[in-house]
Amino acid sequence: MSELLVDFITSLDGNASGEGWPGWWGLEGPEYLAWEGKQPEATYLMGANTYRQMSGFAAGEVPDGQDEFRAEEEASVDELTQASKVVFSSSLEEPLTWANSTLVRDDAVEAVRAMKENGSGLLSTIGSLSLCRSLLKAGLVDRFRVVMFPVITGATGAERVYDGYPDVALEMIEHRTFDGRIQLVEYKPRVLEHPPLGAPA
Repeated sequence: MSELLVDFITSLDGNASGEGWPGWWGLEGPEYLAWEGKQPEATYLMGANTYRQMSGFAAGEVPDGQDEFRAEEEASVDELTQASKVVFSSSLEEPLTWANSTLVRDDAVEAVRAMKENGSGLLSTIGSLSLCRSLLKAGLVDRFRVVMFPVITGATGAERVYDGYPDVALEMIEHRTFDGRIQLVEYKPRVLEHPPLGAPA
């Protein structure tokens, strides 16, 4: 059976991106990049918007506000190009141009449920806020990981991660600080039907 990881990179205030900011808000460091480079092989799950953006980067489109890719960003996109990717969309057309990408038009929740039951190895989301929210609500997420960068994007932040989420209890299974400034927290999530009654014992 496969394990499903929802994986976010955010500002401290829970935004997945910010207008005019480079990748990782320009604050990645050698310790964080080394850790990221050692992550296990995964099949990446994404929706149409994330696919359009990331495949554009892979084709050489530079993010708004930048003249060119930084070496770290280019290496990250190259690694994603080599990885297996599953794209959930009813609007994209085949064949997908980004290498190693498979288009799935079926309901994403049911498709991922089948992938988990019939597969092995790690499934991991990339971006795709609405997809992640749907998978969490369906109880399919085994691990919920957030890497928070030390910036508040109150004026320029976009893609608010937690809007529309249910209440979720989080059991911490890992935490770590990279380069003295980047904070990783990883949890086992449990969707709540209602807030807990009373204070914890």
